[in-house]
Amino acid sequence: IVALAGSIQIIYLGSLLAGLGCGSFYGSAYSLTNQNIPANKRSFSTAIVNSGSAVGSGLGMILSSFLVAQQGMPWQVMMYISIAMILFMVIAFQAIIRSNKDDVAVIQAALEKKTEKKPKEKVSVGTLLAPKMFFSYLLYFATCYAYYMIVTWLPNFLATERGFKGTAIGFSASLVAFASIPGALFFSKLADRFMNQKIKFIVVLELLAAAMLLATVQATNPTFLLIALVLYGFLGKLAVEPIIISWLGENAPRVGIGTTLGVFNFFGMMSSIIAPALTGSISDTTGSKIMG
Repeated sequence: IVALAGSIQIIYLGSLLAGLGCGSFYGSAYSLTNQNIPANKRSFSTAIVNSGSAVGSGLGMILSSFLVAQQGMPWQVMMYISIAMILFMVIAFQAIIRSNKDDVAVIQAALEKKTEKKPKEKVSVGTLLAPKMFFSYLLYFATCYAYYMIVTWLPNFLATERGFKGTAIGFSASLVAFASIPGALFFSKLADRFMNQKIKFIVVLELLAAAMLLATVQATNPTFLLIALVLYGFLGKLAVEPIIISWLGENAPRVGIGTTLGVFNFFGMMSSIIAPALTGSISDTTGSKIMG
């Protein structure tokens, strides 16, 4: 729909439908890892799942800047490449990821037996918004805010305010995505090894990522700017997110954990709506994206 759109309204419609489709992925993926991965390896498994988005973001930025900006191909080419990849993955998922019907039947029978003995409990608003839960939601909002701002505005920032051109824009922006993969795997592995130190890992990574963002906007030297971007990728959202999710799984109330994860994800997704629009508004008002 986006590729064939004749107006901006149709592009909005296609993007909305794409968002509805994409929104189904992470909940399913995290459910599968929770069901099949031992607790002491869950941070690492979440990091592997998240790394897929980093690979896709990095390749998307490089290919779009090379094929569209440098080679002059129509932007729709990127949509057609995405369609082909999505269809390929649908077939791969159907062929590889299966539920064992016998296991499902046993679980359903056990759940039915459990529900007969005990009435279903509901999570209370007080439990859902307990201080440590509420502040973990806010922390996740801030973490995602920085990431979505970088993802949406970094290529434009590099082109308009730092003089990068053509493939250099895509390559530089993709460094954030590619640097996040070893960061996510390294820190999640450490967090699984030192399970009682997760809060320390989270706090230190958040502060270091914030410092790298500050260094990015202050840098006038291209080399220093690229180093700051690489370090932000290594220390930022994709590095800390698996540890936050793992900590939440251990500390969320057993009753209503699905609701808790839903609220947690809601705060993260709200940042993906607010960050791009607010940064654009600041840019229109001040003439620069630095304040954003």
